[in-house]
Amino acid sequence: MRSTADRIRQALSFELIGILIVTPLFAWVFDHPMGDMGVLVVLGATAATAWNYIFNLVFDRTLHWRRGDVRKTLPLRIIHAVLFEVTLLVLLLPLFAWWLDVSLVSALSMEISFAAFYMVYAFVFTWGYDTLFPPQRTARTM
Repeated sequence: MRSTADRIRQALSFELIGILIVTPLFAWVFDHPMGDMGVLVVLGATAATAWNYIFNLVFDRTLHWRRGDVRKTLPLRIIHAVLFEVTLLVLLLPLFAWWLDVSLVSALSMEISFAAFYMVYAFVFTWGYDTLFPPQRTARTM
């Protein structure tokens, strides 16, 4: 298990490193000023964090109301992940289009690229973090 301090370090380092990588990369790929892209990335990361909390709260309460249980089967986990990404995409789409002064179609392609980047980044980051800072073993995992 990880301590609260370790979880905070993991979350903050994930966001900071992600912002430092994605801002210049996407400014270059989508030919927008780094400052504009940086503000958008920080706003997007903040919105995603807040939406993650709200979405999970609503999803779990709905599961509990409908099923009396919040445990997720594999199909429910897939539905959960897809619904989170789709709703986040819909929420951020107008912001991306407005801030960068692009069409909704262009903003959609950017958001899909961001989602793909962060999916790969999350996998690599978590693997690296677990290698550098292995979780402590508990009596249950020994």
